[in-house]
Amino acid sequence: MFEGLSNKLGDVFDKLTRRGALKASDVSEAMREVRIALLEADVALPVVKDFIAKVSEAAVGEQILRSVTPGQLVVKVVHDHLVEMLGAEPQPLRVHGNPPNAVLMVGLQGSGKTTTTAKIAARLTRLDKKKVLMASLDIYRPAAQQQLAQLGQQNDIATLPIVFGEQPVAIAKRAMNVGRTEGYDVVMLDTAGRLHIDEALMSEVQQVSDAVNPGETLLVTDAMTGQDAVNVAKEFHDKVGITGIVLTRVDGDARGGAALSMRAVTNTPIKFLGVGEKIDELDAFDAKRVAGSILGQGDVVGLVERAAQVIDQEEAEKTAERMMKGQFTLDDMANQIGQLRKMGDLKGLMGMMPGMGKMKKQLANADIDEKKIAHQEAIIRSMTLRERRNPKLINGSRRKRIAAGSGTTVPEVNRLLKQFETMSKMMKNMGKMGKKGLLKMPNIPGMGGGAMPNLPPGFK
Repeated sequence: MFEGLSNKLGDVFDKLTRRGALKASDVSEAMREVRIALLEADVALPVVKDFIAKVSEAAVGEQILRSVTPGQLVVKVVHDHLVEMLGAEPQPLRVHGNPPNAVLMVGLQGSGKTTTTAKIAARLTRLDKKKVLMASLDIYRPAAQQQLAQLGQQNDIATLPIVFGEQPVAIAKRAMNVGRTEGYDVVMLDTAGRLHIDEALMSEVQQVSDAVNPGETLLVTDAMTGQDAVNVAKEFHDKVGITGIVLTRVDGDARGGAALSMRAVTNTPIKFLGVGEKIDELDAFDAKRVAGSILGQGDVVGLVERAAQVIDQEEAEKTAERMMKGQFTLDDMANQIGQLRKMGDLKGLMGMMPGMGKMKKQLANADIDEKKIAHQEAIIRSMTLRERRNPKLINGSRRKRIAAGSGTTVPEVNRLLKQFETMSKMMKNMGKMGKKGLLKMPNIPGMGGGAMPNLPPGFK
């Protein structure tokens, strides 16, 4: 989302950090460029003015100008003020009071509100072990209630039975009654949206809010809508009272200014970021990590958290033990590929690594083919158990059979076997070096770490 802003700020700070000493005029010039970058990223003008004033005051201090590394200290000042603007500490959902705790989801139509409702419900169920009930109050959009019911069915989350003709306030009250009588911890209420803000929408949301007294009122807004999202946030905040913001589609090419502006304009924390379409692609918002990402410092914490969610710890320990004995099988390789695929888009994952912000063009042009990675996993799965344990058995006719079974070609099978042979030799060397050698080698997902050795499957 912040790619454009990140690139421009990176250019500004590269100039500063290359200089040995800084004059006040150097900092002033840099702040002018930062101001332009923020405005072009769609950050609201009042927010930009306030930000630049605070940063400039801190960045021209005697301590920085006389520092051995003044450029880096200016970057730190910008980072700290970005964190302050975005909200210093993560704000968890307030769903730990007397149950059932109501969470009211509001926003315009098309912002991804219904899907986000299911994502938050799934997160509460999976991570917080909460018993969650979802209810759709959208009686206007065709099949809106059925959409939420289907999402609930697909992800084993309870939804309130639909009663056709029932009005939103009545649905909300019934949901809370069911929540109380059936022991639910959280009741997620998905309200109706409109194509634009109108009095009828605000009045209905206010009536529902008065009826259920929600612990959280979350505004769901599309990060792609730019400055309009700021206006929407201000309207909802003034007329309904929101307690948190959820930004969706942050994996797109939004300029990111809306995120910076909404937090500052409403003084309301951003709580979640929708980073994809899948039910588990919802990240808790962390200002320090986002600020680091904007300044090209990557998001190692996010990368580790994503790895932790998909890696089977017990299997990882078994694999590491085999490695220490100098053993590495095609099954191990298939598991590594599978875990890597579960973590999501490879280019997106690499973008979370420090320093990759300066390699955006190279990364965009890198020949990373997700389909080829899937093909490699399919090739291994098409082998017999004996073949996976002893690849030397795989002769010409077997290679043809494996290629046909996996929907690939014999050259692709040959390349995978060659790649396995290289990795196997490396594992044997690691086994000979013992634990010290293992610590020196690159970490591998599922074997106690983060990145595949050299390049992951799918790179040419």
